[in-house]
Amino acid sequence: MATYYPKLAARVLRQADDLPEMYGNLDFTATPERFTTDPAAKSALPPRRGNRAAYLDDARLVELMRTALYLGDVPADRVAALSRDLSVTELIGLIRRACREGIENVPEAPPELAGLLAVMEEKPDWIDHDLIERGAARSRLITGLIAPFVTRGAFIATFTNSYAALPMTLTGALSGRRAAYRVNETTAFFTVTTLPGALVRFGPGFEAAVMVRVMHSMVRYNALTRGSGRSGRAWDAAVYGLPIPQLDQLPAGMIGPYLVSRGALRAGRGFTDDERAMIEFYRYRCFLLGLPEELLPADPQDIVDMFHVRGAPLRDGFDDSCRSLVTSTMDAYLRPTDRLFDRMADSVEKSYSKAAFCGAFCDFNPRTAKRMGVNIGIGDLARIAATGPFIGGRLVTVAAAGRLPALQKVSSRYLTRQVRHRLDVYGIPEYTTDHRHYAH
Repeated sequence: MATYYPKLAARVLRQADDLPEMYGNLDFTATPERFTTDPAAKSALPPRRGNRAAYLDDARLVELMRTALYLGDVPADRVAALSRDLSVTELIGLIRRACREGIENVPEAPPELAGLLAVMEEKPDWIDHDLIERGAARSRLITGLIAPFVTRGAFIATFTNSYAALPMTLTGALSGRRAAYRVNETTAFFTVTTLPGALVRFGPGFEAAVMVRVMHSMVRYNALTRGSGRSGRAWDAAVYGLPIPQLDQLPAGMIGPYLVSRGALRAGRGFTDDERAMIEFYRYRCFLLGLPEELLPADPQDIVDMFHVRGAPLRDGFDDSCRSLVTSTMDAYLRPTDRLFDRMADSVEKSYSKAAFCGAFCDFNPRTAKRMGVNIGIGDLARIAATGPFIGGRLVTVAAAGRLPALQKVSSRYLTRQVRHRLDVYGIPEYTTDHRHYAH
């Protein structure tokens, strides 16, 4: 029985009526294997990050995690369900036209697509929309100058748990050469959304959010209605719950606010004005991806708690499939050409990504990282030492320029050029998923 979040619980239960072909056979009252409040069970929350027992004693947060575990995305799922009659190429074409020309100018666009766009065009009153552009500008500093060197390491976060990583394992989207496309697609999304005006209705970031949202739903739809690939086995909801629940989008969507919140708490303060703007930008971007208000707090302590409590009931698991995802992602070549400069840049970026992974998931223990599929060696440390002064110095210089009224416009133009350059490197995302290619 829902005590703290009755509206969210009702929304979850309503999914079976809203879209029975996807959700009609799911038992939303059952607790899947991935979710455990057993104090003796090992969870995805590292002890260094938080007190698991304390989080499990918080009935409100535990109820939220249990409820959000079955929260899908019905507006986008309805669009994904159109793939039973339309090819993925046709569906993508309709979405792009509707995003760029307006739904009213695409007469053949299905009502399901109109419904999704209408939901995304809403302006939730729990977000300060006056701060979004300012927050995007602050985010460009990290996106343009730091993210290219650590995004791959952070991207791997979902793959360190076999329960949350299964959808990626299922699709085969991060195996072999396809890994580079998927990493660049995801990175391109987070990058394009930071451009000036990107998240307005006809902006490129808004369109990218529609695409990402529908692609998540495509994986969810195919897993629940077509079996899990060539083997034809059904998705095991008793073990894994819902494929790509909104809860599992929290780490990627809110990693920035989480890191800023930890810094603010360590300093014993709240958010600065710039940090508050950045938080609102991230929250709005997550809203466009379908996350509800309940998963997107605005206070530093609440953000940290939300991040940690997601891992507290998530059963620990790291298997060969996880290791394969980690290795293929880390090995993927992301540069646009095979020229000497691009090969050197790829080596540097991989070294930083390995270090980011080692710090985030292995307590800076190279042996642990190696067991998980990431081998950081002397060469990586040498590349970091050689390039660190330039990368760090550039960041400090541009950040300082952005605080000086006389140089703010110059700094802003420079960062925008850097972001656009990153998009040129990442390429144009394809945003496709085909159940015929699923691996398991």
